[in-house]
Amino acid sequence: MQVLASKIIVAGTGGTIAGRAAASADNIGYQAGSLSVGDVLQTLPRQAMDRLVEQGVYTSWEDVAQVDSKDMGPQVWALVLARLRQWLADPEVRAVVLTHGTDTIEETAWLLSTLLETHKPVVMTCAMRPATAWVPDGPQNLLDALAVACDPQARGVCVVASGVVHAAQWVQKVHPYQLDAFSSGDGGPLARVEEGQVRWFWKNEEKYHFSADINRESAIEFIVGNRSPWPRVEVVFSHAGATGHGVDALCEPREGFEPLRGLVVAGTGNGTVHEAMDQALRRAHGRGVLVWRCSRCVNGQVVHAGGSLNTRAKDSPPALWPAVALPPFKARLAMALTLMGQRA
Repeated sequence: MQVLASKIIVAGTGGTIAGRAAASADNIGYQAGSLSVGDVLQTLPRQAMDRLVEQGVYTSWEDVAQVDSKDMGPQVWALVLARLRQWLADPEVRAVVLTHGTDTIEETAWLLSTLLETHKPVVMTCAMRPATAWVPDGPQNLLDALAVACDPQARGVCVVASGVVHAAQWVQKVHPYQLDAFSSGDGGPLARVEEGQVRWFWKNEEKYHFSADINRESAIEFIVGNRSPWPRVEVVFSHAGATGHGVDALCEPREGFEPLRGLVVAGTGNGTVHEAMDQALRRAHGRGVLVWRCSRCVNGQVVHAGGSLNTRAKDSPPALWPAVALPPFKARLAMALTLMGQRA
C-alpha cells in the first residue's frame, strides 16, 4: 500500500482572498493582498484543521507574493513556478494549495498546468469577497481546496471555487461579482466538494489539454531564469465594423517597447475575422508577426469541417491563422511559450 506524503504547502500570492476593507460591509473597495496567507489560514475553524492533523496531514505556509491579480505577470509567475518545482520535488510534500486573485487565476492555472509535469495536486483557490467581509467566501474555498489536496484521486493543477473543482484547461471567470463566478463551460467541472468530501466526475488527466509546439524545458528556463521581457504577444478582437487600425498600430515600432512577435485574434462565432482586420493581419504576417485565431465566444472552440481541435481555416492562406482550442488570453500565453522556444 502506497503511503502518501503528509505535508501540504499553502502558498499565497495575494488577491481578494487576502484582501482587507475599511468596513465589513464593503465587498468592493478593498485592498487585495493585504493579509498573509497565514492570516487567512487562521480564519479556518480549528476543528477542521484538527481533523487534518488526525488524518496525519500537516500544513505549512509561505507568501510567494502579495499582489492584486490584475497585476499578475511574468515576475510573479517566475517566483511561483520556481517555488512549486522545489516543493513538488520534495518527497515529504503531498500537495500544494495556491491562493490567487480571481481576475487572472485562469491564466496562471493554465500556465502552471502546461509547464508542470506532476501527479501531485496543485490546487488553486480564490475569493470574490475580501477576508474582512461580513460573510467572506475565502475560508470555505480554502477548506474545499485542502479537501481536494488530501483526496487520493487529485492530480495536477486545478481551481477550486464555490464548491466546484475546475480543470485548468477549461476554467474561466464569467461573472464580475457573484460568488459563483467561475465556469468550465461545456467541458464541465472535474468534481464538486460536498461537506468536505470530493465527488469526482472526471480525472484531471482525462480532460483535453491543449497541445502546441511548446518546448517545456526551454520555457521554464526562460521564465525561472527571469530572461525578460517575454516575447511580446497581443490580443485583438474582431467585431462588427472592425477596421484593423489597431493591428497596424501594434506592429509599428515604438521606443521602449519590444517588437511585436505575435497576435491572437479573437474572432466572431467560429473564429471568423472581419475582412478589414483580415487584411491588417496579412500585413502583420508579412512583417514576421505570428498570428493565431480563436473564438471570442465564452463556450466552445473553433471547429472546421474535420472537427479537429487545433487546425487551420480552409479559407485562410497556408500557414496563416491557425485556430487554437483556447480562449484568447490562454492562447496568448500559449503563443508566448511557443515563441520562447524559438529564441536563440
